[in-house]
Amino acid sequence: MVLEFVSRASVVEAGKVGQPLALVLHGGGGPRTVAPLVGQLREGRRVLAPTHPGWEGTALPESLASVSQLAADYLELLAEEPREGAATVVGSSIGGWIALEMAVQAAKDPRFEGLIGSVIVIDSVGVEVAGEPIADFFSLSPRQLAELAWHDADRGYLDPAGFSDEQRAVLAGNARAMKAMTGSGMADPTLLNRLEAMNVPTLVVWGASDRVVTPAYGRALAAAVPGARFAEVEKAGHLPHLEQPAATFAVIERFLAATR
Repeated sequence: MVLEFVSRASVVEAGKVGQPLALVLHGGGGPRTVAPLVGQLREGRRVLAPTHPGWEGTALPESLASVSQLAADYLELLAEEPREGAATVVGSSIGGWIALEMAVQAAKDPRFEGLIGSVIVIDSVGVEVAGEPIADFFSLSPRQLAELAWHDADRGYLDPAGFSDEQRAVLAGNARAMKAMTGSGMADPTLLNRLEAMNVPTLVVWGASDRVVTPAYGRALAAAVPGARFAEVEKAGHLPHLEQPAATFAVIERFLAATR
């Protein structure tokens, strides 16, 4: 098995070898946005937290042009890792899209049978839901994005005037990588129908105040996954694990306890 796009050097490890394995996948904001999830899940688990190609100044392979390609690479990564039982895949935003694609691919490929034991997606993009458009991330100003993505916009807003040239370059690179893999629409028109192939316990977590992708969008996504559970977190937007960590982690840990 060969990793075509993912560099092992980009994968942060936490927790202890021999514990159940979890793969944590970040969204457009980069690895810092899922750091609290890694910190929570490392208790009693071994966690892998990669930086996607093209984010944080890493190389973006020219041939990487879709989420499905990256999902296939992450399946190969999991298959090569020592683990106790099946892995849990956790994804936020774009990371949720990758996690869903991984689960769909694994369900159809005998090589990955038993590889994924459960999936948790948090305010995921990636599907098209009639009447619930995804916010046009690439046209939004930083202030507009904060207004849509956070329950408390003042908490989420970062004034670009205070950024260094290096920070600006990293953010621009993140945006280029995201657009290269997701396209401008941030969705795969085929994915919603393909979710019926998923065959593992799935939790869909949503911030009640998210206007990047609304809770109605989240409920439609959950309804397309056989047996999926949907949980809404109050006073939280697109990143409930940052705005309301205690409530978000409580939902996640209850799910994981029930699926052991």
